[in-house]
This record gives sequence, structure tokens and C-alpha cells, in this order.
Amino acid sequence: MKIDFTKNTDGLVPAIIQDSETKNVLMLGYMNQEALNKTLDTKKVTFFSRTKKRLWTKGEESGNFLELISIAEDCDNDTLLVGVRPTGATCHTGSDTCWQEPNNLDYGFISKLEKTIKNRKENTNTEQSYVVSLFENGINKIAQKVGEEAIEVVIEAKDNNDDLFLSESADLLFHYLILLQAKGFQLNDVVKVLQSREK
Repeated sequence: MKIDFTKNTDGLVPAIIQDSETKNVLMLGYMNQEALNKTLDTKKVTFFSRTKKRLWTKGEESGNFLELISIAEDCDNDTLLVGVRPTGATCHTGSDTCWQEPNNLDYGFISKLEKTIKNRKENTNTEQSYVVSLFENGINKIAQKVGEEAIEVVIEAKDNNDDLFLSESADLLFHYLILLQAKGFQLNDVVKVLQSREK
């Protein structure tokens, strides 16, 4: 690693702190060579505090350390991207991030779809839609739809029509997300179970 600490007169480079699993940016700090060395040696992220004028290991007061997972420099060798595993809230305000956002896994469109399904579940009296009708019919109907879609995926998997296979796969995933909501869960809950099996 060849970080150029001389580009700034204070000998500091920005260190972007990113959760290694969720890929969310948690905070921004600054490191000098000594802070970088200590981070690499202890595997706990250490900064040079511009206000305290000394090295500062994140979590030394709160206990909310940032465990070092990876570190990389950018193309100009003057910024660090630090992958971490946080052991608690990152921000001094108690928030997951310094932007006051939750540090959740985000699956892009799938997460947006989950929010829409949740909204339909919570507003069955004000909205009318296919999703609302499933929730109104209860868990048995939703579970039945998941079973039907799963069978259709199996049937299409044995044929050679990729478009139909993908269409039925989308239907299965959609109905499965509805079933998760009906049971009070989200996709993240399933992901956590899978992650627990990895160890």
C-alpha cells in the first residue's frame, strides 16, 4: 500500500468507512501514517483526530469499535476505503451511520418491493390491489399461492423456454415476499439464517 500522505499539508488522508457486509458508508475519518499502522496492527480502526490532535481508536470510549476487514487505496493513492464490521452504533449520536440512516442490507429493487408490500399490508382498508386481496384472504391463501408458483417454476425448469422460467421465478419470489410479510418477516431475516450457516 503506497498512500501519499504528502498531498495535504497536514499529512492526513480521508478514510471512508464502509460496512463490509451491507456496503453502506458509515462515516468519514482521517488517517496519518501512524493511524494507518495502528489500524493494520490492532485490526481496530484508528484515526487521527483533528480536534483532539492525537490518535483516536473508534470505540475507545463507547466500546463501539470498527473491526478492520479490508483496506484499499484509491487510484490517486490519497484516499482510503476501509471495510469494517461495526460492533455497535458508529455515530456519536447513537445512529448506525453519521448520516442518521439505518445500516441495513439493501437489495435495491427487491427492498423497494418489500416496502410496497408492507405498505399494502398495513393499509388494506384504504387500498385495493392484488396484494391487499391476498392479505385479506389470509395466510392459507398466500401460502397456497407460493406452493402453486413453486410448482410452476419446477415445470418451467424442465422445459427450454427461458422467458417462461424467469417469469414464473419472478412470480414465486413476489409471492414469497408477500408470505414473509404475512408472517412478520423480511428477506433480511432469511439472509441472517443463511449467514449463520456459513460459519
